[in-house]
Amino acid sequence: MKAELVNNLGNPRQLEKLYRDNKTIFRREFNSIYPNIKENTVAQIWNERLNFENEGISWGTKEELSFVILASLIAGFIAKFPQFFGINSEYFYPRNIAFVVFPLLIIYFAWKQKLQAKRIGIISLILVASLAYINLLPNNKESDTLILACIHLPLLLWAVLGSTYAGDDLQNPQRRLDFLRYNGDLVVMTTIILLAGGLMSAITMGLFEIINISIEKFYIEYVVIWGLASSPIVGTYLVQTNPHLVNKVSPVIAKVFTPLVLVMLVIYLSAVIYTGKDPYNNREFLMVFNALLIGVMAIILFSIAETSKNTGNKIENLMLLALSIITIVVNGIALSAILFRISEWGITPNRLAVLGGNVLILTNLLIVTYRLFKATRGQSEIHTVENSIASFLPTYAFWTIIVVFIFPLVFNFK
Repeated sequence: MKAELVNNLGNPRQLEKLYRDNKTIFRREFNSIYPNIKENTVAQIWNERLNFENEGISWGTKEELSFVILASLIAGFIAKFPQFFGINSEYFYPRNIAFVVFPLLIIYFAWKQKLQAKRIGIISLILVASLAYINLLPNNKESDTLILACIHLPLLLWAVLGSTYAGDDLQNPQRRLDFLRYNGDLVVMTTIILLAGGLMSAITMGLFEIINISIEKFYIEYVVIWGLASSPIVGTYLVQTNPHLVNKVSPVIAKVFTPLVLVMLVIYLSAVIYTGKDPYNNREFLMVFNALLIGVMAIILFSIAETSKNTGNKIENLMLLALSIITIVVNGIALSAILFRISEWGITPNRLAVLGGNVLILTNLLIVTYRLFKATRGQSEIHTVENSIASFLPTYAFWTIIVVFIFPLVFNFK
C-alpha cells in the first residue's frame, strides 16, 4: 500500500477509497512514509486527520462542575422532602415531581446564557407562582382538573426551560430546534447513565447480600432516589460539555426508529381493524391511542430535527412523510372518537383537554406533512419543515397554560 499512497497523493478520491478499504493498514503505512512526504500539503492534511489527538471527555470549568454537584444534591433533597418533613407522598409527588429537576436545569441555562436580570425575574416569578398554585389547589383526588394540572405542569416548566435555553434568541427558530435536539441527546445520555447506574446498583447490593449485610432499603431510599433525581442534571452537563458523546448516536437512533415506528403503526392499525376494537366506546383504548399519538409525534419532531441537522436524504424524508401521514390517520381516529364521546356524554375537563391537544397536534402534523411533501418533491428545503415545527412550539405552551391555570377555575376545581 505504501506505493499506492505515494502515487495517489494527487488523487483524493483514490486515497479516500484506500482509507475506507482498510483504515488500520492505511494509518500504519501512511505513518511509516509520512516523514518522507511531510512537505506535501495533502500528506499534511491526512496526517492531521489520522493522528489528531482526541481531547477526550471534558469536565468543563470548576464552576460548572461545582454547580452540577450542588444541583444534584439539591435535586435529591427535594425528592426526599416527604420523608424528611413528614409530607404525604401521595400529595407531594403528583404536584411537585416537576420541581425536582426543572428549576435546577433552568438555573443552569440561565447562568450559561447570561440572561438579563429582567428575564431572570420573570422566569423566577413563573416558577414561584406555579409552585404556589399547584400546591394550593384543593386536595380532591377525584378532581379531573387537578389531575390535568399535575400532568400538564411539567410541560409548562419544560417550555420555560426551552425559553431559558434559547437565551436572548427566543424568536430564533434555530434555537428552538437546538432545544429539541438537546432533549433528544439528553434522553440518550440519561438512559445510558441510568443503565450504568442500575447495573452498578445490582452488583453492589448483590455483593453485600453475599456477606449477609442487607443494604437494599437504605440503598434504594438514598442512593437510588438521589441518582434518579440527579441523572437529568448530570446528563445535561455531559451533553453540554461533551456534545461529541452523543451527536453521532442521536441521528442513528432517529434513522433506526423512524422506519420501525412506521412499520409498527401500520401493523397496529391493521390489527385494530382486524380485531374490531374501537376507541369510540372504550375509554381505556382511547387513552392508549392518544398516548401512542403523542409518542409518535415526539419521534417525528425529534427525527426531523436530527435529519435536518445532518442534511438528510430523500429516502429519510420519504419515511418521515409516510410516518406523518400514518400519524394523521391515528390522530383523525382519536379526534373523531373524542368528538363522538363529547356529543354522546357531554363536555368534561378530560375530554376538552384531549380535544384541544388533538386539534393542536393535527394542525402541526398537517403543516409538517405539507412541508415534508414539498421537500421530497424538491419544491422547498428541509429547513421549511424545521420552521413549521419551531414556530408551533409556543402554541403548545399556550395550551398548557390554559389547562393548568384556566381549567380548574372554569370547571370549579372538579
